[in-house]
Amino acid sequence: MTQISDGKITMKAGNLADKKNSQRENDGSGTVGKALGVLDVIARLGRPVRASEIQAASDLPKGTLYRFLQTLTDQNMLSYDPDRRVYFLGVRLVRLAQVAWRNFQIAPVARPHLDALARKIELATYLSKLDGGQCVSLERGTPDVIAGVFHDVDRVYPAYCTAVGKAMLASLPDDARENALTMQSFHPLTDATITDPDRLRAELAKIRERGYAIEDGEHVRGIIGVAVPILSPGGALLGGIGVHAGDRRTDLDTLKSHIPDMQNTAAIIARDAAEWRFPDRNANWDARGDSSCPE
Repeated sequence: MTQISDGKITMKAGNLADKKNSQRENDGSGTVGKALGVLDVIARLGRPVRASEIQAASDLPKGTLYRFLQTLTDQNMLSYDPDRRVYFLGVRLVRLAQVAWRNFQIAPVARPHLDALARKIELATYLSKLDGGQCVSLERGTPDVIAGVFHDVDRVYPAYCTAVGKAMLASLPDDARENALTMQSFHPLTDATITDPDRLRAELAKIRERGYAIEDGEHVRGIIGVAVPILSPGGALLGGIGVHAGDRRTDLDTLKSHIPDMQNTAAIIARDAAEWRFPDRNANWDARGDSSCPE
């Protein structure tokens, strides 16, 4: 009887522990959730950061935070610069993001249209997606002759100081936009960077009215750009298209002359995305990867 009773007690205690563990997993307070929270903090700040900055933005004890930082660095989810004593997102995390975003619905249908636009305006074109408070570059359209600002896809960058970021922020519903604004670091990357949330809100209102955003040295000094949102037929934000160039090569008026073509491309991508369906295993839907589907 005693053994049975003890067994019941043990079972109840085990069930209670399982329940608590389940609750921690659901509310993100478990070990994995806390580690992901550290990555979110660094991504939200949008720049290499010191451990003290991460701790100030989280509620983790110092010892726990340092253990997470060490583990994440060992696993290449974070990189550490010992000279500056700063952490930034690691190569492994970027690779995971690359796989995830390349499977995003809009990417496969956008590729040919981005290329066509790039050839027409003779500038590299970029498709981006808003992920919380930051932008992720998904695809690039390549002109016949490489021109403009040319960088790799799968790049993560801030929304508050880039043309495509502002175009997408402006297109969000009010509540979602306010939530995204709380995730911005408003770090002054250049003298032209908008660092005041109210000033950014005012600019976003103008962007919503005119339908496009501009960037004038706010992210990188000497780099200018324009961007338009990609909206579904129902008005939901799907992504954004942006082009950039050095201000010594061209000017904003010239870039703005491409906006009608960019808006037309955005509308075509939105239409095709609405009609797109994941193909069967025999469909050659992605020339860059395996066309077969997993079982």
